[in-house]
Amino acid sequence: MRADRLVAALLLMQTRGRVTAAELATELEVSVATARRDLEALSAAGIPVYPQPGRHGGWQLVGGARTDLSGLSNAEAQALFLLAGPAAASSDEVKTALRKLLRALPETYRTEARAAAGATLVDPAGWGEHGHDRPDGLEPLQQAVVRQHRIRFTYKGVQREAEPWGLIDKDGAWYLIAGTDRGQRTFRLDRIADLTVTGQTFTRPTGFSLDTAWDQVVGTIEERRARTWATLLIPERFLWVLRDHFGRHCHPGEVLGDGRVHVRVGAPTPRDIARTLSGWGAVVEVIEPSEVRTELARIGSELTALYTPGNKAM
Repeated sequence: MRADRLVAALLLMQTRGRVTAAELATELEVSVATARRDLEALSAAGIPVYPQPGRHGGWQLVGGARTDLSGLSNAEAQALFLLAGPAAASSDEVKTALRKLLRALPETYRTEARAAAGATLVDPAGWGEHGHDRPDGLEPLQQAVVRQHRIRFTYKGVQREAEPWGLIDKDGAWYLIAGTDRGQRTFRLDRIADLTVTGQTFTRPTGFSLDTAWDQVVGTIEERRARTWATLLIPERFLWVLRDHFGRHCHPGEVLGDGRVHVRVGAPTPRDIARTLSGWGAVVEVIEPSEVRTELARIGSELTALYTPGNKAM
């Protein structure tokens, strides 16, 4: 919509000071002619913008005039970017909205707003754990990440110091990726105690990406957790339940004509897989490996022996 483009053009001039029609066209993904008409429309509407001809010319606000379109305080802006930042990774609309809002903020707010937007990563795939409460100390940790303040804490009974680089919400379980004297480390927030945010500042490593760092952590943990993989068949309508049980260790494949789907699931041992699947009865059919089928048969035999009419309870 044109109104959106006009606001975006105004915010871009506030950010850069001067902008050409070609730069605006690239930013807004429109033609140069459309961008020029938008700039002329702003001027005609009474906004103090004017063109400056010449090789290094462009359009800019008269006298550096500003229009505060956000009305947010610094704390409010941080809170908004902390909440909306993770959603921007999967939504182009949110990403565009945050980009526009960032331009509307006063310059003094923008650094911390940018940091807040990238402070938290949301990973919705669980590791088969449920019922997590929001951990104590989350809010001060978020502020420490945004403001780049070092922290001290106790972890598994050991005093630690670290540079908090980013937070991850993994299906309700929270993790901290931090720099320590032994390099990058990952900590579970529910195991952190006696947290203190110091006044000492730090600088994140050049090129650090929270997404990339977390992918590496997940890859390492996945290798440790899923040493056994099984292929099974399950009605497609129950696939969501299986995903809830196995989290990232559930990989659906081909859907058959009878409505069942091939799925690969992983766990540390064949017995772990069998225990999870045994409650499904004949709804789930394990194709391979034989170790999981053997464990299921053993569980079935034990249940039959225990619950067959006439048998005494053990």
